[in-house]
Amino acid sequence: MNRTVLIGGLGLVVVVAGLLSLGVGPVPIGWSRIMDVLGGGGDAVARTILIDLRLPRALLALAVGAMLGAAGAALQGYLRNPLAEPSVLGASNAAALGAVIALYFGLVNLHPAMLPALSILGAVIGLALLALLAGRSESPLTLILAGIAVGTMAIAGTSLALNMSPNPFAAMEIMAWLLGSLEDRSFDHVRIALPCIAVGLVLLLWDGRALDALTLGEDGAAALGVDLRRTRLRLLIGVAIGVGGAVAVSGAIGFIGLIVPHLVRPLTDRSPSAILLPSMLGGAALLTLADVAVRIIPTTSELKLGVVTAFLGVPIFLVHLMRERRLW
Repeated sequence: MNRTVLIGGLGLVVVVAGLLSLGVGPVPIGWSRIMDVLGGGGDAVARTILIDLRLPRALLALAVGAMLGAAGAALQGYLRNPLAEPSVLGASNAAALGAVIALYFGLVNLHPAMLPALSILGAVIGLALLALLAGRSESPLTLILAGIAVGTMAIAGTSLALNMSPNPFAAMEIMAWLLGSLEDRSFDHVRIALPCIAVGLVLLLWDGRALDALTLGEDGAAALGVDLRRTRLRLLIGVAIGVGGAVAVSGAIGFIGLIVPHLVRPLTDRSPSAILLPSMLGGAALLTLADVAVRIIPTTSELKLGVVTAFLGVPIFLVHLMRERRLW
């Protein structure tokens, strides 16, 4: 498919998903009132609901989805592993552990910024530990193994916090956060997440040419003048900061980074650089539509966003399993 058509089409889907996110909620608001508010007018009730409640949620869904989609595409290109996503490097799990520590010790009661701060700090510490374990090796396999070790350690820490919870309510609070949600988010959350996500996206989109060169292998990329060490450093910092900021406001949401690159790849020339921007747009649209779905699915309490994205990820795993079976 022509790249301009693909980007334009995905951009249109993103706009539609954003408008649906504004239009769906427990209080029905007609599209004429929504357009009046978006145009700067509208009545006070509609403005309060749309601007103070639904707009931050829509912006966060778009931004978090864009970050996860781009991170998945960049990691799959760098590691040359079709099942790579941010959790492969342990960044998501380390960020989640940082947030769980803030919840477990009640630090969020001291200041609301403690939750995102510790989440980002957890991702950065996970990155530092990853770099320490990987050492000077430039092999993607070494990085994957080190990422699995960091992620497993972070999961163990999270499980320990749940096991040692002082009361069932604290455990339920931690579990609810780990399942992921964008419910009741405000512009304070937007101000926390957007700068981190913007920095992460810039760093990930920077290395498209290097990712293309890596399809020839490390030696081939080095022969083409790619500095593998700097490429890896930018990639890891971009994932740590961007995913840390996203996890800080949304909780642990998986599978977006895994699903989206596989959905857009057949529509491109399959080179890693050609998948980055479409994956960013596709991630924004998919997570926003998933967030719309949790609001319209009739349940006694709102579904958690991480549950919906997990169900979306299962078919992708099954498709890869069937493809691999043909090779066995």
